[in-house]
Amino acid sequence: MISRSLETTLNALALLAIAVVLGVAFFDQLVNGELPCPLCLLQRSGFLLLAIGPVLSVARGPRASHYGVAILAGLLGAGFAMRQILLHIAPGDAGFGAPFLGLHFYTWAFVVFVVAIAACAAILILRAPDEAGEAASGGGTLGRVAVLLVILMAGANAMSTVLECGFATCPDDPQTYELLTPSAS
Repeated sequence: MISRSLETTLNALALLAIAVVLGVAFFDQLVNGELPCPLCLLQRSGFLLLAIGPVLSVARGPRASHYGVAILAGLLGAGFAMRQILLHIAPGDAGFGAPFLGLHFYTWAFVVFVVAIAACAAILILRAPDEAGEAASGGGTLGRVAVLLVILMAGANAMSTVLECGFATCPDDPQTYELLTPSAS
């Protein structure tokens, strides 16, 4: 069995990992000019949904239900990533965007979602049963910093999505930020 304090620390580290994943994608978007496609935006949303379970565990103390939320979010995100993988699996298809460490971001997203699901399952197996009346942990400084980073990444990604797509449907192959491009009227 793992202790509740270790469990809370692992949840905080998971939040930091999610913030790093979103940060790398955001960095690639801003520095390399790789605007995310609609499926890429859905995968980023999947990571934000995935963060709900660890945020709850850090803020209110670990619970089995929090891992259930994370597993469901991981399945949804993995589905988005797999959809994009299957779109580009044809011979001669170069994929969308530049590869990162040999794989496209959507392939890495699928790998990370599967690892997150497996980690949640492992913790569910190794943790002690929930007990009524157990005090919330608060998560300490690491937990608060991790939650704050995820919230900042959520806000930054939401803002960039509005700038990219405007208030309409996002283009399949975005080339410019809709709200930053002068209209031709």
